[in-house]
Amino acid sequence: MAKLIFLLLALLILFTPCLCCPEYQRQALLQFKASVLNATGFSSSESQNLGSRSVIGLDLYQVVIFKNYDGSQMVPSTILSPLFHIRSLRRLQISFNYIQGELSGNGLANLTKLRNFDLEQNYFNGSIPSQLFQLRYLQYLDMSFNSFNGGLSGEVGLLQNLRELHLEGNFLEGNIPTDIGNITKLQILNLGGNKFSGVIPSSIPNLMELKILDLGSNLLSMEIPTNIGSLSNLTTLALRKNNLKGRIPSSIQNLAKLEILDSENNLLTGEIPSWLFNINGLKKLFLGGNNLTWNNNAKIMPKCMLFQLSLKSCGLTGEIPNWISTQKTLLYLDLSENQLEGMFPLWLAEMEVHVLILSDNSLIGSLTSCLFNSQNLTVLSLARNNLFGELPENIGNATELKILLLAGNNFSGNLPESISNMFFLKLLDLSNNKFSGNTLPDLSSLSLEVVDFSSNEFSGELPTKFPPFVQFLALGQNMFSSSLPRTLINMSAIVHLDIQDNKIKGELPEFICQISSLQVLILSNNFLQDSIPECISNLSSLQILDFSSNHLVDKIPATLGNLVGMIETPPGFSTFHFFEIYPIELNDLIINWKKSKQGLSQHNLDLYFLLDLSMNQHSGQIPASLGNLKALKLLNVSHNNLSGKVPTSLGDLESLESLDFSYNKISGSIPQSLAKLQQLTVLDVSNNKLIGKIPIGRQMDTMNNPNFYANNSGLCGMQIHVPCPEDLSPAEPSEVESEETWFSWKAVVIGYSVGFFVTVGSMYLIGYAIPAPRPTRR
Repeated sequence: MAKLIFLLLALLILFTPCLCCPEYQRQALLQFKASVLNATGFSSSESQNLGSRSVIGLDLYQVVIFKNYDGSQMVPSTILSPLFHIRSLRRLQISFNYIQGELSGNGLANLTKLRNFDLEQNYFNGSIPSQLFQLRYLQYLDMSFNSFNGGLSGEVGLLQNLRELHLEGNFLEGNIPTDIGNITKLQILNLGGNKFSGVIPSSIPNLMELKILDLGSNLLSMEIPTNIGSLSNLTTLALRKNNLKGRIPSSIQNLAKLEILDSENNLLTGEIPSWLFNINGLKKLFLGGNNLTWNNNAKIMPKCMLFQLSLKSCGLTGEIPNWISTQKTLLYLDLSENQLEGMFPLWLAEMEVHVLILSDNSLIGSLTSCLFNSQNLTVLSLARNNLFGELPENIGNATELKILLLAGNNFSGNLPESISNMFFLKLLDLSNNKFSGNTLPDLSSLSLEVVDFSSNEFSGELPTKFPPFVQFLALGQNMFSSSLPRTLINMSAIVHLDIQDNKIKGELPEFICQISSLQVLILSNNFLQDSIPECISNLSSLQILDFSSNHLVDKIPATLGNLVGMIETPPGFSTFHFFEIYPIELNDLIINWKKSKQGLSQHNLDLYFLLDLSMNQHSGQIPASLGNLKALKLLNVSHNNLSGKVPTSLGDLESLESLDFSYNKISGSIPQSLAKLQQLTVLDVSNNKLIGKIPIGRQMDTMNNPNFYANNSGLCGMQIHVPCPEDLSPAEPSEVESEETWFSWKAVVIGYSVGFFVTVGSMYLIGYAIPAPRPTRR
């Protein structure tokens, strides 16, 4: 590594044809080299002869090519200090490193000749220093994909010579300054992926040389400026993922050079203008995810030849529009979330589309085999339609397919064996259909990371012929009936395993503890027996564990309290990163959440920490160690045979929202420590042997559903309107107590009297003589 850094510094330095290199520049570069080696943990005794030329440019692209996950190999921004002394610099390229910290304003002030400054893809933070805006010769500035925050100063308008400004992917906020309209030589303005709010500045149409305008993924509101069409050189207008309202400005049709229009996922209204398809050079059109409407009676005769088209959620009805067949260059088509009907058209199957998204419509019929003869199809989403029939046997001919989403239809029959030929397939979702069969194709040679076969009619042994790098596997709600196979441990990267609602039998094997990557493990509603293995604590990443509705016995292992993933949330924790790469929708995870079956979005599972052992036959006490699981939001051990007292340590579950230990044999009192649970919204202790006063204070005062305390032997408290003895005045017993006391003694007197006379009468009737009392001896 040291030698690599040395060579990069030696080879990538640009020189001017002057006769000597100033000694201070040479020393600055050597100092910088030493700083890099020191920061990355390397050393070098080599010297460097920089020659006899003055330095005007430094290209330090990706000098630091690694970092530790804990951030310990981040390079501090102070490492740049020596470079700021090279006043002759005109070009400074430091992108794609791991430089962290604030950008020195005082250092930048020295680089008055700088024309090109690129610090993309680092970890710079803090505000943008004002000295940057004094570099009047600057022509290219790229600060994208860092962590700069705060506002963008109006001083940016002082950069009169700037041609390109890239600030994408930071945390900048506030209004976009109107002074930005003063940079009249600007050709590229990219402010996407920040937190800018307010309106699009009316001064932006002053940037007559502008070719690319990207303001996407911000919080901009109000309308698109009506004079946006005055930007006659504009080729790209990207406004996606904002809160923009109003109609698409008619002036956009004046943008004769426009190639890309992306206004997806805003709040735009009105009818989609047909003149958009008359912009000759238009190649990419994204209008989906707004409140726009499509005129289904419009006669569309496009003058453009589109490569990409998204009309997602635009109110299309009837059959898939036939004019799309004229777009012979179309590579990407998204018509999802409309009301499209009819059969899958043959002309569309024969087009060489790479990405085809038709999910959430009402298409019918079966799939034609010619759809899968394409060697270009990479994404096919037909989820949630009314398609039926068996999958074509030649489905495996689409060997370039990476994503196949067929969920929520009425497909049936066995899976074609040819699926095993789709070597690049990463995501396969066949859930909520009627697929059947007791053997599945061998998918172990594919590139699968996500597999969802849930809610079908598969049977037989639990399939495990999946690649070792599968991260998400959902096989729930089928009819698999085997025991858990040991081959599960071959999937060493699996994060999410859901086998709920099957007929899985046998014991819960100890080898399950070897799958250390698991974060979500759902085995509920099966026929698992025996006890939970003590080694379950080895699953240190586990955040959701559901063993409910099985036949598990014995005590709940105290080692569950050592589940690290439920004790605290690691920084940057996320259950599944696939959703960050592909905008996909998988089935919600169905769990018993707060007394009812609910679905949790797969996108938000990193927010939930759950432990559900309910509906089993566990005995013994609730382990006090469960109080260690401070990240838990739900703890359910109801419907077991648990006894003993409620551990006071449960009051340490500071994130807990739902606690249920109903239908057990738990005795003693409810600990006052539960009053510390400020997030608690559901507490069910019914059908136990609890006595004493229900705790009061904070959230406990709101736990007032009497059904959740029912059928205990002696609870009292304000939540159930039963006074506790310690809360009453000794001289003034409550009306309830007086009535109960009177009723109890009256019953005793009446019972004694009736019993006495009945006994005497009976003895008399059967002939026993009652002797007279004997005189007392003195």
